[in-house]
Amino acid sequence: MGLDNFLHDRMTEEDTYRYTLPEILQTRAQYTPDETAFIFLRDGDDDEERITYKELDHAAMGIAHRLVGLIIQGERALMLYPQGLEFIKALFGCFYAGIIAVPAYPPRKNRSLDRIRSMVVDSGASIILTTEEIFTSSEKNFLDVGELKSLQWIITDESSSLAVTDKNNYQARYDDIALLQYTSGSTGLPKGVMVAHSNIMRNCEFIRNSFGFSTASIGVSWLPSFHDMGLVGQIFQPVYTGFSSVYMSPVSFLQKPARWLRAFSKYRGTMGGAPNFAFDLCADNTTAEEREGLDLTSIKTIYCGAEPIRRSTFDKFVSVYKDYGFRPEMLYPCYGMAETTLITTGPRAASEPVYLAISAAALEQHKVVTNPDNPEDMKYLVGVGHPWLDMDVRIVNPKTLIQCGPKEVGEIWTAGTSVTKGYWNKEKETQENFFARIKDSNSGPFLRTGDLGFFFDGELFISGRLKDLIIIHGRNYYPQDIEYLAETSHPVLRSNASAAFSVDVEEEEKLVIVAEVERTAIRNLDTEAVCDAIRQRIAEELELEVYAIQLLRTASIFKTSSGKIQHKACKEGFLLKSLEVVGESVLEDSPKCLETNDTSSDLVTIQAWLVAWIHTRLKISLERIDMAKPISAYGLSSMKAIRLQQDFLTMYGVNLPPYLFFERLSTGELCEKALALIKEN
Repeated sequence: MGLDNFLHDRMTEEDTYRYTLPEILQTRAQYTPDETAFIFLRDGDDDEERITYKELDHAAMGIAHRLVGLIIQGERALMLYPQGLEFIKALFGCFYAGIIAVPAYPPRKNRSLDRIRSMVVDSGASIILTTEEIFTSSEKNFLDVGELKSLQWIITDESSSLAVTDKNNYQARYDDIALLQYTSGSTGLPKGVMVAHSNIMRNCEFIRNSFGFSTASIGVSWLPSFHDMGLVGQIFQPVYTGFSSVYMSPVSFLQKPARWLRAFSKYRGTMGGAPNFAFDLCADNTTAEEREGLDLTSIKTIYCGAEPIRRSTFDKFVSVYKDYGFRPEMLYPCYGMAETTLITTGPRAASEPVYLAISAAALEQHKVVTNPDNPEDMKYLVGVGHPWLDMDVRIVNPKTLIQCGPKEVGEIWTAGTSVTKGYWNKEKETQENFFARIKDSNSGPFLRTGDLGFFFDGELFISGRLKDLIIIHGRNYYPQDIEYLAETSHPVLRSNASAAFSVDVEEEEKLVIVAEVERTAIRNLDTEAVCDAIRQRIAEELELEVYAIQLLRTASIFKTSSGKIQHKACKEGFLLKSLEVVGESVLEDSPKCLETNDTSSDLVTIQAWLVAWIHTRLKISLERIDMAKPISAYGLSSMKAIRLQQDFLTMYGVNLPPYLFFERLSTGELCEKALALIKEN
């Protein structure tokens, strides 16, 4: 059986042990050269940029031809690209040249570069691949950063059009490392997951089987290319199976969530996916006018993962879109992580989500009690399917390392050919996380996921995290990173005396920070100034909104005997209102909507409109809004910044870049800048 059989859906499971994704692309370029591989919607609507398999192969070969002369095989290349086809060309160029790709998001003005610095140092990257536009911007704003300045920058825009008459001699080997997928966790110490070509092949076969994909499938996505969900699910999978993928930038989606659904309707999309929050956005932040004419009947599977999946979200989404052809069996809740390439468990396509009603109180004791008598104790969990192919998933007691019995919650351990090689240059962490063994049987090695869950009737349910990881809008945050930023935001806050955690507020994860203040500051404490400083620092560095802040009496926060913060105890104290609070700030639950349709463009009107926007969207009381403060002081998140950009554009016809909202402009100066742009237009 030849590799050309990939083109006819006759691939066997054994074939996934023989070939690599670069070989599949080359074969598709040979046998189906003119079929469309990707369609990128530059504006999220109608401005298309297409590329065929032949064009993608040619572009990647041109980049590879240039790389081979500059860098030896096995070296690392940091990839700084916007969403678009240039990233895909460069990624396959790395594969063709035998270079280990390190996908990352481009540096942005006024954003911390700590994460990119850490990635450069940890990966040992010697070159940066990017576009002319990003290089020009970085040269102006970031090339004084030593870690970036010392690398060789390679602009690939023109390389991809080079005429290459001879193929590169390098052929990717099955077990070679293809890329380092840096986990979205600690901003200071990100870990590079070593993803081999073999891992990609096996996980793509897992996905092809469980989703029921064929060459007739059509993907529709807005997920970022540097994230494993967008990379594996929406770039690798289409090339692997041989179907077209339509995608847009995350900003296009966040500005107008209906764009994603309109793309399904227009291109007759059959598959796509996103974290839970995106389904909420599509249900809550679209209008009847935007939904008019939608036809979602072509969808086969739309997956949900990367953060806790909520039944209420699914119910709401189905309720809003059932009149447009959406059906519950199209939903595909699944579970995965970068350490397993992407997917770990999933249901069979076209089966409705499985919901399990359990006792919340029993779950806190790591027990599974179904259908509790007390409705107030009832909590719904969403099933995330089961393992496929050779994936082996066990539930293990994290303390005794003994496999759990039925109806017991434990840590999820997994093994199989989709499990990656470990963390780059981190032998200790790799040994601890990727080589665990079950104590009573010595079976293994297993990957310890750090997630808690259980099986019920063959279905895996995720119940929480073993560690204090915070997951908001599909991104992972370590509390220690948030706590450091909070503690250094104002001089009255004590070092190593704060706790960050998330709480469930109206079926959504919200960030809470509790922090001790210095004893000498308690008498004349300016709670508003301190809380605004915390919100501003978190917004500027992490683009996160802080729902609630409690300032605590000196030496009152819960710690272990060795001085470590007890995050769980602090969270319980917050919920039970038992912490020693000396000041607090909680965003309003339902502020009165004061938005206006007055589109006149004098300064006073713009200021009034923005005050109303801050009050309504950021849930800040009117008396607290001060035009002399920057808008980031009110906890503006990245999602809300994009919403503000779109609302300014809709209301006044001016396009203010989101980074502008995180500069230290006062809210009044921001209005003046908007007015100046209005007059220019």
